Amino acid sequence: MKANNKGQALIEYILIITLITSVTAVAILVLGKAIRDGITKATCNVTGGKYVEGVKAGTGTCDNIINLEE
Repeated sequence: MKANNKGQALIEYILIITLITSVTAVAILVLGKAIRDGITKATCNVTGGKYVEGVKAGTGTCDNIINLEE
């Protein structure tokens, strides 16, 4: 008599996907503010603005100085 392992394989795949999702969510929570600051700094460099560091991580801003006289 053959054993049916399809259900077991499905549960293993679900557990792997759940683990990957959990690790990704934790990484975003931990690194999210640093990533936000990095994107803001890059945007400032591209647009010619000045990056202003915020009080807390993730609160930095970009002061864009637009010269309309040119």
